[in-house]
Amino acid sequence: MAIIAQLSDIHLTAGHDGAVDDDSGPVRALRAAVASLLALPARPDAVVLTGDLADGGLPGEYARLHALLSPLPMAVYPMPGNHDDRDALREAFKDHPPVWATGTRPDAPIQYAVDVNGVRLVCCDTKVEGRPHGSMDAERLAWLDETLAAAPDVPTVVATHHPPYQIGIRFIDDMRFTQPETFGEVLSRHPQVVRVMSGHVHRGSVGSLGRTVCTTCPSTYRQLFLDLTRPGRAAVTGEPAGFAVHLVDESGSATTHFVPTGSYRPLMDVE
Repeated sequence: MAIIAQLSDIHLTAGHDGAVDDDSGPVRALRAAVASLLALPARPDAVVLTGDLADGGLPGEYARLHALLSPLPMAVYPMPGNHDDRDALREAFKDHPPVWATGTRPDAPIQYAVDVNGVRLVCCDTKVEGRPHGSMDAERLAWLDETLAAAPDVPTVVATHHPPYQIGIRFIDDMRFTQPETFGEVLSRHPQVVRVMSGHVHRGSVGSLGRTVCTTCPSTYRQLFLDLTRPGRAAVTGEPAGFAVHLVDESGSATTHFVPTGSYRPLMDVE
C-alpha cells in the first residue's frame, strides 16, 4: 500500500525585498499543514506538491518553501502551477534528482515519474507560460503516453496542477485545463492509471475523465468560495485549510481522504 500526501496552492509570497515574511499567512498555514501531516498515525510514503507553490515565482519564495518543507522525512515531489516559475523552482529543488533532471533547456517542462512503494507517480506539467489556464501540448502528451507505456502493469497516479474536468465555479472554469479530451485519450490507452490528482481549485472535489476518477486538493492556505451560480462571485472563505491523502494498493484500488489542518486528536473510542 502506498500512501501519498498532496499539498497544493501554497502561494508563498515575497515582499519588495524578495524575502518571505515568516509571520505571513501562507507561511503559518504551511507550517500547520506540515505539522498536521507529521501527526498522522500512518506517515505518508511521499508528498507531492501540485503547483502554485509560490505566488510570484520568485527565487526567495522557493528558497523559503524548500526550508519550510525540510521537516518532512519522506520524499517530496514538486511540480509547477500557473503562478510558478519553472526555472526558479528547479533551481531551489536541485537536490531533488527527478526535478533537476528535467532542466534540459530554459523553461523546460517539469514532468517526471517516480516509484512510491510499488505505485507509480507521474507528475505532469500543465503550465501555459503567461496564462492562468492549463494545457498539455503535443510534446507533453507524447511524453505522458511514452511514460505510461513504460510500466503498464504498475498502478499509477497522475498528478497535474489544472484539473481535467469541470468544477462548476465560474472563476476556476475560466482558468480550466483546455482540451482535456486529448489528455483523456492518452489515459484511456493506459488502464493502470487509477487516479488523477490536481490542485488549482483551492477546494477538495471529485470528478471524472472517461473512466478515471479525478480529485482536487484543498489549499494549504485559502479555500475558494463555493458559488455555483452564474456569473458567481470570485472570493475566498474562512473554511479550514487542508491537504489530501491518497491510498493506492497493488491491485489498483485507490482511496482519497481530505484532511483539514490543525491538531485533531481522538475524542473517544467508538469500538
